[in-house]
Amino acid sequence: MLANHNIPTKPMRQTPVMFQRLQELVRYRELVRNLVVSELKARYKASVLGFVWSLLNPLAMMLVFTVVFSFLLTDKNRVEKYPLFLLCGLLPWNYFTAAVMGSVQSVVGNANLVKKVYFPREALPIAGVLAQLVNFLLAFIVLFAALLIFRAHFSPWLWLLPLVILIQTCFALGIAFILSTLNVFYRDTMMIMDVIMLAWFFLTPVVYSAEAFPRAYQLLGYIVDVRRWAYILNPMASLINMYRDLLFLGSRTDLDFFLRTTITALVVLIFGYWFFIRYSDRFGEEL
Repeated sequence: MLANHNIPTKPMRQTPVMFQRLQELVRYRELVRNLVVSELKARYKASVLGFVWSLLNPLAMMLVFTVVFSFLLTDKNRVEKYPLFLLCGLLPWNYFTAAVMGSVQSVVGNANLVKKVYFPREALPIAGVLAQLVNFLLAFIVLFAALLIFRAHFSPWLWLLPLVILIQTCFALGIAFILSTLNVFYRDTMMIMDVIMLAWFFLTPVVYSAEAFPRAYQLLGYIVDVRRWAYILNPMASLINMYRDLLFLGSRTDLDFFLRTTITALVVLIFGYWFFIRYSDRFGEEL
């Protein structure tokens, strides 16, 4: 059941406040850094292999999916060098999932800190996302090693890779702001997101190629380009396609979807940040 709380209404006069909070956040950047380090240490505390798990986990998942889908994929849909193809989609998806799901509890999980000490509350979801970014970049060591060993086709546009990572981080951060806020008022957010993320995974071409989406599908008497709409409605489909274009297929990424996804990520980030700071002054009493 939903908690008996309603998100309070408040006049929409937060535009200048957003810039003030950004300035304050810059002053607290050392706190953000310490929170990131603290979260990374907590994750690998008492772990024998420590950060090595950032490298082994994607390899283990790649092995499982490769074995499973080797039997499920037909010759028509089989992808050459499937483990590399899978890894190029699985690593970004794992980063996105960990960042989103970890952010849900970022405020509630630090209730004592929120109620006792003043600091920009947005530092909590930001630190959570940045900690997952560190893990993602570590896992990229495995990916690049595998791509070099098995001679993948790097795109001449490979220099865009840092920008693609930045776009994904902005998108994940915007969702993190929204979910961490909602979870303060509605504690069912985590359970709902478990279901949503599972559905989102299968609707995103992570373990299969986007070519599986039909170009023409008849729906209610209209011919729909499912593949195009999958990219438009699902930013993660577009992002993963960009990773594969740059790292695996060696092709030029679609600039139309690149720009569209960039705009979507920025809109989600701005809205998420506005949504977070609008209600952050109520966190103490709700927690």
